[in-house]
Amino acid sequence: MPTPDLTLYDPFDGMRFGRHICFLCGLPTQPSVDTVSVLAPWLLERYQLHGRQMRLLDQSVVSFEDLRVPCCPRCRTQAVEPLEAKVAAVAAVGGLASWQQLDEQTLFLWLAKMYYGILLTELLTELDPLIKPEYPLSENGQMLSKLQSFYQVFQALRVPIVFEDFNPASVFMLEVAPEEDTLPFEYDDDLSTMMFSIKLDDVVLVACLLDNGIIRQAMRRVYEDVQGKALHPIQVAEFKARVYYAAYLFNVVPDYYVRAVKPGDTHLVYDTLIDDVTREIFNPWENTGYARSLQEMWKRWRLELPEIIRNPAQPLSFLYTEVGEPRTITSYPVPE
Repeated sequence: MPTPDLTLYDPFDGMRFGRHICFLCGLPTQPSVDTVSVLAPWLLERYQLHGRQMRLLDQSVVSFEDLRVPCCPRCRTQAVEPLEAKVAAVAAVGGLASWQQLDEQTLFLWLAKMYYGILLTELLTELDPLIKPEYPLSENGQMLSKLQSFYQVFQALRVPIVFEDFNPASVFMLEVAPEEDTLPFEYDDDLSTMMFSIKLDDVVLVACLLDNGIIRQAMRRVYEDVQGKALHPIQVAEFKARVYYAAYLFNVVPDYYVRAVKPGDTHLVYDTLIDDVTREIFNPWENTGYARSLQEMWKRWRLELPEIIRNPAQPLSFLYTEVGEPRTITSYPVPE
């Protein structure tokens, strides 16, 4: 059995980004040959995403199938393709129960691969932008520091790594009532807060990709209240608004430490530390800020801010009644 490669790579050390550098290990690649799709081919085919487009920060438009990142043959065959095959098998079975069988590290790496692929596309586009973004990612030192920490744990895609007593991300799995939502695929992200969400048929995956599971702990009661329920889409949107706003308030960046490697080791072990002494983990919750998050998530239903925050002390909710009991929504039509 070959000895595993335990050498870590950090492209943020010296900002080593390019269309000829593997996004996982840094080896040289051939730009026209050595690439992988950010959204896997099975995903593009299953949800008929060919031709769908997304707008980048420089206002240029790219189709989903053209979202590709440089990847050497070894990382493609030994890391990316096995990951996608594992997730594709789960998606083929479908249903929340099937997704719940997937281990958390695999799920984190799959979501992280798409998040980082989109982010890397933004960084590479900034080298020759259509219109220079108002807030370029490559000039945001605080953001780049967060991304460097994220990339440390993302290396688990190509290097065998064990996270000792923690998970890098908060991942939530929700079930949406299929009779209320006929959209088979949706995705959205927030690069700055490292949020990523994707809807696959009647399953919605929501993740904050760099919080060591703290947001999931903070959302424990709400998450427990939706377990075993097929939610109305407007309730899913509210749940997402809560997580996205919590990620916006998240005020610390985890530090990761690699234990010393001993002869014969077959994997790396990561420990983590969060500075909760010199700063608060979360900035203060403000209902006006949360209401704006709700407004963004509720665009489909055209719910405006005055209605959402009619009661400033208790923004509108479809997950809970006014007395805080879990609420059931059977119908809430999308306006024509």
